[in-house]
Amino acid sequence: MIKEAILYERLKDAKVRCHVCQRRCIISPNKFGYCYTRQNIEGKLYTLIYGEVSTWHIAPIEIKPLFHFYPGSKALSFGSLGCNFRCLGCQNWEIAHVKQIPNPKSKSSTINYQLSTTNPEYISPSKAVELARKHNCQGLSWTYNEPTIWLEYTLDTMILAKTQNFYTNYVTNGYITEEALDLIGPHLDAFRLDVKGFSDEFYEKIANIPNFRVILKTAERAKHKWKMHMEVITNVIPGYNDDENQLKGIAGWIFENLGKETPWHVTRFVPHLKLSYIPSTPVEILEKAREIGIKAGLEFIYLGNVPGHPAENTYCPKCKNLLIERFNYQILKYQNKNGKCAYCGRKIPIVGQYADEKQKPLKTKSLNYS
Repeated sequence: MIKEAILYERLKDAKVRCHVCQRRCIISPNKFGYCYTRQNIEGKLYTLIYGEVSTWHIAPIEIKPLFHFYPGSKALSFGSLGCNFRCLGCQNWEIAHVKQIPNPKSKSSTINYQLSTTNPEYISPSKAVELARKHNCQGLSWTYNEPTIWLEYTLDTMILAKTQNFYTNYVTNGYITEEALDLIGPHLDAFRLDVKGFSDEFYEKIANIPNFRVILKTAERAKHKWKMHMEVITNVIPGYNDDENQLKGIAGWIFENLGKETPWHVTRFVPHLKLSYIPSTPVEILEKAREIGIKAGLEFIYLGNVPGHPAENTYCPKCKNLLIERFNYQILKYQNKNGKCAYCGRKIPIVGQYADEKQKPLKTKSLNYS
């Protein structure tokens, strides 16, 4: 569905400047922004993906990953098309790297799904919330491709969801503008942030981003101004961001600006797309990153994409006892009683109650990503 954008300004010669992400694209008539989901039509900016869902999936919230947010609950997760990064090793490239969206109002826009394995279906905000209720979900999550570029739709949906007591979550690269963040801030509960590396050189190489520190400032605003629950993930790519300087930089920034209790998920890279020639990350590199995080003062550091590793679990920072045992994002044991360690009583920073009821079979439409 096409809809006029809510954050843009009109410029001379019928050009427009988009203010949704930090690229702030200046777009000429009939042209698209970098994400290919926003088009200038006769001097106005339109989103081409309002309600256009390429993927929906019901899964444990841990798969985002969010380990300290409504543990054991189910989230109805939505993805659309396009991205403002298009990373070299994107695991969801079939939907994120689509370069043109069908727009029936514009003669210059043609259907081009050569990079996509699916056509989207329209799901209204009310239908999305209805689906969450139907499938006994506790919340809604926008993920798979970058939710920032879906601003208008996610905003309308989260406003409705919050009136019906669902939690809301963005799985994001963090390249959102302050203006856009402040629109969703009152309605978004959790901000699961990718910090992909810790240098401009890395971000320029991986995602064509000249200044990654704007991502950090946005995250700090989400945490401190809007009180969003935040967890950080770093996918460690051999030869790209596995050096000690970048890992120390990420861990130190989390400690100093988000707090020592902020979970850091250090995940194993799996070869995809233009980085398919790179082998999966050795586990010892992930363990090294975890040690760096511990030395920086972080209390909750998790290893991802290594099922069965002890660092999938949550341990009490005080008495070191095992509190939450996990295997491949499923909770096997839960010893966090009333927000405190069951052994020593130390307060454990977890948002929401543990949903310990039996999970129903997962349901998916189209693509099936974690």
